[in-house]
Amino acid sequence: MKVAFTHNLRLTDVRETEKEAEYDSAETVSAIAAAIEAAGHEVEKVEVSGSASNLLERLEAIDPDIIFNTAEGDTTIRGRMREAFYPALFEELGIPFTGSDAYTNAITLDKWLTKLLVQKAGIDTPRSILVTPRNFESILERGAGLAFPVIVKPNHEGSSKGIYNADLATRLGGLLGSSVIKEPRDLAAALKTSLRQYPDGVLVEEYIEGSDVAIGFIDGVGHDGGLLTPVEVQIEGGGEGGRDRPFNIYDYRLKNIEPGKVQYRCPANLPRDVAARVRTISMEVIKTLGLRDMARLDYRVTSEGRIFLLEVNALPALCSSSSLFAATAQVGLTYNATIASILNAAALRTGLATASQLGGRTKQRQKQPIRIGFTYNVKRQDKGDDEAEWDPPETIIAIANALARQGHIVVHLEATPDLPRVLAEADVDLIFNIAEGVEGRNREAQVPALCELLGIPYTGSDSATLAIALDKALGKKVLLQHDILTPKFQVMESSRERLSPDMTFPLIVKPNAEGSSKGIDAKNVVDNEEELRAAVKLCVEKYRQPALIEEYITGREFTVGLLGDKRPRVLPPMEIKFKDKDNARPVYDYGVKQEWEQHVYYECPAKLSESELKAMEKIARATFWALDCRDVARVDMRMDAEGRIYVLEVNPLPGLTPDYSDLVLIAKASGMEYDQLIAEIMVGGLRRMRDKKREEREMEREREAKETKAAEMSKLDNKEKDKAKRNANNARNAERERSSDGTVKGALKRERSEPVAARREEADSDGLPTPSVAGSSTTH
Repeated sequence: MKVAFTHNLRLTDVRETEKEAEYDSAETVSAIAAAIEAAGHEVEKVEVSGSASNLLERLEAIDPDIIFNTAEGDTTIRGRMREAFYPALFEELGIPFTGSDAYTNAITLDKWLTKLLVQKAGIDTPRSILVTPRNFESILERGAGLAFPVIVKPNHEGSSKGIYNADLATRLGGLLGSSVIKEPRDLAAALKTSLRQYPDGVLVEEYIEGSDVAIGFIDGVGHDGGLLTPVEVQIEGGGEGGRDRPFNIYDYRLKNIEPGKVQYRCPANLPRDVAARVRTISMEVIKTLGLRDMARLDYRVTSEGRIFLLEVNALPALCSSSSLFAATAQVGLTYNATIASILNAAALRTGLATASQLGGRTKQRQKQPIRIGFTYNVKRQDKGDDEAEWDPPETIIAIANALARQGHIVVHLEATPDLPRVLAEADVDLIFNIAEGVEGRNREAQVPALCELLGIPYTGSDSATLAIALDKALGKKVLLQHDILTPKFQVMESSRERLSPDMTFPLIVKPNAEGSSKGIDAKNVVDNEEELRAAVKLCVEKYRQPALIEEYITGREFTVGLLGDKRPRVLPPMEIKFKDKDNARPVYDYGVKQEWEQHVYYECPAKLSESELKAMEKIARATFWALDCRDVARVDMRMDAEGRIYVLEVNPLPGLTPDYSDLVLIAKASGMEYDQLIAEIMVGGLRRMRDKKREEREMEREREAKETKAAEMSKLDNKEKDKAKRNANNARNAERERSSDGTVKGALKRERSEPVAARREEADSDGLPTPSVAGSSTTH
């Protein structure tokens, strides 16, 4: 089967922030993908961060048989419905997927709602109340009505987010203190603190002393309809009353920061009757909540054998260290076999495969390959910077191989003056374009304009965007019209032009229409007019184009990659860190880029505060929209000491050299493999190709409909003509009959129509003998 693996990739450090604690690490993503491939399936990794429209296009391009889903969603964007969003989307698209449906995911993420439903089924849960900003004051007035101690936990979070044990300043997000509240007088402060971070609501629950027991569920594995062996969570130095761990809870620190202090005991140390009741309760929970394919149920079991359901996870962690795999090992399943079992459960449930088919490698679907025209300029000389923007053969080969591995037929089309003729005869469905063009400030627009002329869809921004972005001054004017901050600038066509009084030194001089930092080095940063005019003169003479004069911004340098179209996905910012700390005014110039290991190192994701990160993402997205970019772009920025972010320039045709180009390094740091990056860039072009083919089919149907209608009208006209002809013949016949009434024919006709008696009387009056009639008594 062709499997799309949808997931959220964790980029932040769980030791520093809770934000992405529920997301999958790069190691887990790789392990799951490898397990799916080991089962004989084709897998495409799909990181779901970004817009839903981009995800839709990606899935449409992949066209999977089934989706293996671990996506948690972004709390800040989709809130309480984040886990339900993706299953709902997959259902709407009609694509089968692993795991429970949207309804069940929405319920199980809501701890309070889950408790209400299972309590109606007769299942014990700790007594609790839900506190929100709306009812906070009233609860404080009337009291919680619970027995203390109580535990305060976010109502819509997983991975133990917001749950801490020790009365120490070890809580993340600026929060202090334990989640377990011993005295009623301390509850108000704890609720205020938690509600600030989790405004959707917090659960206040009576603390139950006992052991944590988890029971996993994978449909079709083991016995009892997929229930696995119960697992007991054992904490180092466990038991109640320790100074650092006064309560026996599996908190955020243990789950995410100090996992080495936790061990799993499987099977759990439970009396036989208690273990049997846990299994019976679990089967009822699965039935009540409609869980399917996989799940994990968490219980607290007291020393007296009472069983309390704490929460249900319809989207359990699939890292190799999770309790689920401790349980599957008891039935002889490896990590790979466990992942395959989850996929098999969904395939059997949805009718994609039968049990016998899952015993071996599934047959790959046969799809008509797409003919991809790959346009590029080949870099054949390293001396000088004449071909600096062109791509070396290694890059051409890497991209072509990535396209071929996606099942496409790659047609190489070097962007030479002969390209118009070659392209017209190439018979390609889509162009993957990285061609920089040959000459002039419109050179990057040459191939897209040619594709537009021939009606061939292509990847990347259109000819207008490429032409504007290559002209730095024109691009900056567009940014200013959209209130996007960019350094003050002036264009000089000669070194003799007057410098605007608005410009303040130091300034930097650049060719106005070049990429890859051509014509830029440390000498281009000038402190006075003499240096300025010398730099302008050199720039204009060497590159035969105007020079851009720009205020030099002192500060940190960043570059941000974007993928998508109307709502692009913003990749994590990458900071360019200069090794020479003595250089007060470093420049990320052409020479530095050629020998970057000596001069710079890269930090991705860049270390930014949350507000700085949001501001940078907002500016990058606004820049992408302002220039009407599509599919891919890279935005270069500087942030000064006051935190102001300046856009230096935009590159809608960024380099794609493996392990070298900035965008490739950013993608790699984001957990995106090279092939996946190329596939992401392809998404928009594939959609436009399909839209074009759909329009062509619609036009063909309209043409056929017109032809059919014309044929029917012609047929109708012929019928009308035949009818008119018959009417004319009938009229002529009638006229002939009327005109023949006085002739012999008319007399015969009258004779046939007159009564016999009348003719007899006429005969008598003529004195003629009357003929005898049969049966008459007349005699002669």
